[in-house]
Amino acid sequence: MELILLQKVKNLGNLGDKVKVKPGYGRNYLVPQGKATAATAENIAEFEKRRAEYEAKANQQLAGAEARKAQFENASVTIKANASPEGKLFGSVGPRDIADAFTEAGLALDKSEVIMSEGPLRNIGEFEVAVHLHADVHTVVKVVVAAED
Repeated sequence: MELILLQKVKNLGNLGDKVKVKPGYGRNYLVPQGKATAATAENIAEFEKRRAEYEAKANQQLAGAEARKAQFENASVTIKANASPEGKLFGSVGPRDIADAFTEAGLALDKSEVIMSEGPLRNIGEFEVAVHLHADVHTVVKVVVAAED
């Protein structure tokens, strides 16, 4: 399936790139999310007419992500969880818990923006967690997992 990207997609391409993807990925993810459109002659012509508008929107999203990154610099949150005396959690702390804790602290964060490459946190302690706010904007936040009293 051949598509035109309407915004930058990680590991795929930039705005305006013509890419070949598997039909399911294009039909079920890229097109419904508004990240791409079919590469037909009329869609290519429409894209070229509106290219400046798409680039302005992409620059605005990037600027917004950069502003959010500045808010998350040196940000930390403490999450209380039920733990054993040895420091092992009964359960785990995942992306949703971290996103909810930051949102309650006044910094809006979506669970899909929290990247935990090593899986959920299962021990008490201080952890560095990656946050991807945009395809080009990444930062690291501190998460402290503490035992409930």
